[in-house]
Amino acid sequence: MNLYGSLLLGVVVLGTLACGGEKKKETGEVGKSEKQRQLVMVDTLVLKKRVFQKQIVCNGKLRAVCKSDLGFAGSGVITEINGINGGYVKKGAVLAALDNKEALVELEKSRRAMERANIDLQDKLIGQGYSVDTTAVPPLILRNMKISSGYDNAVDQLEAAKRRLEGCYLVAPFSGRIANLDAKVHDRFANKLCTLIDDSYFDVEFSILEAEIEEVAQNQRVKIIPFINDKKTFYGDVTEINPLIDDHGQVKIRARVRNADRYLIEGMNVKIVLEREVKDSFVVPKDAVVLRDGFQVIFCYRDGKAVWTYVDVVMSNIDSHVITGSEKKQTSLSENDVVIISNNLNLADGTDVTPNNRK
Repeated sequence: MNLYGSLLLGVVVLGTLACGGEKKKETGEVGKSEKQRQLVMVDTLVLKKRVFQKQIVCNGKLRAVCKSDLGFAGSGVITEINGINGGYVKKGAVLAALDNKEALVELEKSRRAMERANIDLQDKLIGQGYSVDTTAVPPLILRNMKISSGYDNAVDQLEAAKRRLEGCYLVAPFSGRIANLDAKVHDRFANKLCTLIDDSYFDVEFSILEAEIEEVAQNQRVKIIPFINDKKTFYGDVTEINPLIDDHGQVKIRARVRNADRYLIEGMNVKIVLEREVKDSFVVPKDAVVLRDGFQVIFCYRDGKAVWTYVDVVMSNIDSHVITGSEKKQTSLSENDVVIISNNLNLADGTDVTPNNRK
């Protein structure tokens, strides 16, 4: 072999060795990547029987226990308004007033008429030989004298005049907050001045299904959560259960809630949660149950692997399921089974997993 051939052979050998080294290095990195991909970190829960809060969740609307549309008994020009929308007033406070000039004149005329009738009655008593002390006058004679003297009519007219003057003032029948106040001073009163709402307590009406009626009882505690802020929770009690199932297969329920911090408002939409304790239940987070081939399954952790286990979900609440072994697949659950509760959406039976925790 000449010098040129020897040089060519050396280049080929070196190139072969170099390619072999890179392939070995690449193969090693691929193996490392595959191992990393197979490492699935999961959270786990040790299965124990415990109390489950069975829940019925409904929607409802708040209605004030005491609410009234207020207005004057008569008509006239508004001369005074004491309050604003949202303002709080106490029972007996004067909310507004009408021009009372004519009512005052009528009252004065009625008082004078009363005085005249009283004088006429006394004259008749004296003329019949009685004293002005009517206690000694026979009832029938006294009644006839009061009618003939105009005394009874004067009494009725005076009472009517007093009521008319009182009607010029709108008084709060109970303590509460003013709403729907649109009138202004100098407006002529027509129909309704405002609405008064006692917002210390609210009733909330909601409906449950016929199948859920056994889950509700008189005086049962309920949670009431406003839609606008699910961090706020109020507690009330069932006050009424309507003994009638409507055409939609539902039963109306009413509960009462105390507006402790004046946060609740008339007409507010709320979520109602009724709870009942169910003892000796296997309870898991909702995320622990997934669907496989149309069946509900959980993955149990055994010897470093995820084991596919069929289950039945027998009841649920907002965040948890009560599970049992699958009747159709004839599986069972036992206390101290370790259930995978995270990173389980893409797991398959026998997948290698590593637990983060044991709860």
